[in-house]
Amino acid sequence: MEKLEDKKISIKAVITTIVAVSMSLFHLYTSEFGLLSAVVQRSIHLLFALLITFLTLSFIKTPKKKGKLKNFFTILDIIFMIFSCITLIYLIVGYKELILRGGAATTTDLIFGSILIILVLESTRRVLGLALPLITVIAILYAFFGDYLPGAWGHRALDLEQFITYQYLTTEGLFTIPLGVSASYIIIFIIFGAFLLNSGVGEFFIAFANSIAGSMRGGPAKVAVLSSATMGTISGSAVANVVSTGSFTIPLMKKIGYTPLFAGAVESVASTGGQFMPPIMGAAAFIIAEMLGIPYIKVCLAAAIPAILYFFSLFYMVHIEAIKQGLKGIPKNQLPSFKREVFSRGHLILPAIILVVLMVYGYSPMKAGFWAVISVVLISMVKKETRMDFKKIIKSLENGAKGSLQVVTACACAGIVIGVVTQTGLGLKFSTLVISAAKGYLFLSLIYVMLTSLILGMGLTTSAAYILTVIIGGPVLINLGVKPIAAHLFVFYYACLSAITPPVALAAFAGAGISGAPPFKTGFTAMRLALIAYIVPFIIVYNPVLLFHGNILNIIFSFITAIIGCIAIGSSLEGYFLLPLSILEKIFFFLAGFALLKPGAKSDFVGFGMLIFILVTQIIKKRIAKKVKITKKLSQF
Repeated sequence: MEKLEDKKISIKAVITTIVAVSMSLFHLYTSEFGLLSAVVQRSIHLLFALLITFLTLSFIKTPKKKGKLKNFFTILDIIFMIFSCITLIYLIVGYKELILRGGAATTTDLIFGSILIILVLESTRRVLGLALPLITVIAILYAFFGDYLPGAWGHRALDLEQFITYQYLTTEGLFTIPLGVSASYIIIFIIFGAFLLNSGVGEFFIAFANSIAGSMRGGPAKVAVLSSATMGTISGSAVANVVSTGSFTIPLMKKIGYTPLFAGAVESVASTGGQFMPPIMGAAAFIIAEMLGIPYIKVCLAAAIPAILYFFSLFYMVHIEAIKQGLKGIPKNQLPSFKREVFSRGHLILPAIILVVLMVYGYSPMKAGFWAVISVVLISMVKKETRMDFKKIIKSLENGAKGSLQVVTACACAGIVIGVVTQTGLGLKFSTLVISAAKGYLFLSLIYVMLTSLILGMGLTTSAAYILTVIIGGPVLINLGVKPIAAHLFVFYYACLSAITPPVALAAFAGAGISGAPPFKTGFTAMRLALIAYIVPFIIVYNPVLLFHGNILNIIFSFITAIIGCIAIGSSLEGYFLLPLSILEKIFFFLAGFALLKPGAKSDFVGFGMLIFILVTQIIKKRIAKKVKITKKLSQF
């Protein structure tokens, strides 16, 4: 009986591998040789994701399912897979007929459309939990019963035919922009990330960062910052990044003397920042580019300075904490050799460089991603120890498809919500209501949008939180005169920061799980370390010079003053500069840092003035302390 059971499991695993590999190969093929029509491309993409979900994730999470209950759930999964095939192959095969009849819905369309929406909700529940499906169900209920609501929140009545036609038979609902971006751009970069990780680049990043920063004061924490920044931009998941790099960096931080609380917070903050670190930004850059209708490289350029400020600030605060605690680095004889790492595995980062170069030279993200994937395999062949064999290639293709499930299901559900927002006119109403509640003040509107993004992000993936917030909050900010790229990045940054913002700070909780520190305390410590990221989005809205808008000299000067501002704020939060800071000095440092962070000649003048004043007082205090120390030593003689 046990052998039969093992055989069944192995057959299921083989089928899963075949479906997952087929999904990756399909997307690699279309990325190089051309996408199919929008409905067909997105339907095939969604079909693969639904099949993999129902093959790999159970209806309910139980330790062991036995007997009739297990058989029932197996049959249920098979039914779900059959209906997934029927409802989506119907669209794939009959899309030309749909065009010819002008999108008029038949009874079959209504039945299949209803079934597909249920399947999308169920698959999203299995992959992401209840939060996003519940939001989607509320949106669907609003579509059907919103006409009963009084005042501005109400809308004209919608029937089932109108709703399903819009959601299932057009590219305005379920198959709208988010799923389109997932089916064209994002999937390729997830596959690329899977190939990179299987080539051993993850271990290289950690070893490389260790060889550079491991021996510095507080070295392991600096290694966490560097390795998580590089790994996070590829993985796109703060929690996954914490678990992968944190299992190595957090114990090392604790070993040299950092507290478990600080170690867990540093790793969670660094891993979260990887999501808005160019060039890949966890694939979110492609969604932002598509939503704005601008080249991907412009999004990367706009996100570059805020990302640098974020990681510089974290690096500096880690350094100050090490000085305060009197911590040292790891002895050099216990660290990997820089030269050896570069010569033995340095070639593994070439595919990432090739990717960026191809996009700079005008290749589409899809073609650049395709050739980057090919380059991973070819470049890995350079050395025997890094060579990717057939098994590793198949595993990479499988992992790439499985790694896309969070994005595909989130984008499909988000598409349903977007369809409701546009079909009912809720987006325009929300803009009017928020502007009215904020009495036309931009700052209050930013607060409302920030809170919305943080709250949604606590239960959703970054991509889903960004999409849902930007479709209702983005127009609010743009109507108030905010540049579109600034409005979208404002929403995106807070969607990322929700991973370390209590009460549901998933990345911080993951870091706390490894470090052994209290989860909520880790979350609040992470917020302190990432404070720059909570401030910068407001600054880029009021003055987008940090998004590479304006005169190049002005951009460079603003960047330099912002770096100094990060030092001042970091010192304030850590309570230390040349010496421990008094409460008054902390306040002065923070205000000076904020003034320098904000672009503008007047604020820079005020910031520099306050900073020079505190610097002088710190130097005087240090000299006095030194004289007192010398006097005490002399008195001992």
